[in-house]
Amino acid sequence: MNFWKVAFFTLMGAIILGFVGIYYWATSPTDEGSVSTQNITAKPSDSVLLVETTADDFEQIAMKYLKKELQNSQLPIDFSVDESIGLSSELTVFGVTVPFSMQFDPQVTEEGNIILKQTSVNVGKLNLPPMTVLKLMDEAVQFPEWIIVRPNEEELFVDLSKFPIMSGAHVKAKEIDLQNNRILLEVIIPNE
Repeated sequence: MNFWKVAFFTLMGAIILGFVGIYYWATSPTDEGSVSTQNITAKPSDSVLLVETTADDFEQIAMKYLKKELQNSQLPIDFSVDESIGLSSELTVFGVTVPFSMQFDPQVTEEGNIILKQTSVNVGKLNLPPMTVLKLMDEAVQFPEWIIVRPNEEELFVDLSKFPIMSGAHVKAKEIDLQNNRILLEVIIPNE
């Protein structure tokens, strides 16, 4: 058999296997660790502050903490809060930089944490499933321990019990009503 025919079919087989491998990796579910959160409750000796803020103020606070935590990240991440929560950045796929943006609907859990349920995703002109974009973002960005990317559920979990705040204080989300521009947080400050 001709050497060039063997080389051609070997190269074609390797390319096809590569695409099949990438497709399998991008569409397979991830092994997500279980989310273990502390249920922070105020003791009778603690001081509890209820803080009401607007979407603009919440966006500025969140960006300050995200910039601090993600300063070593190679991906620039923009965060916006208006009628929904937006996250935009760019991914490098096969050497091509592709902008992406995602919209999330925030939900408050009983423990006072926040689940950002993905409602839409735009990846340049590509049609990628949300699970794939979240998986790529999770591997490209070293998020702080209080942000957990859950591609299988198409959501981000913000564990406020692990959120770094001064001198042992804790933050709990009470209400997020973006339609009425109202975000209510509870800050528990231990007095002991």
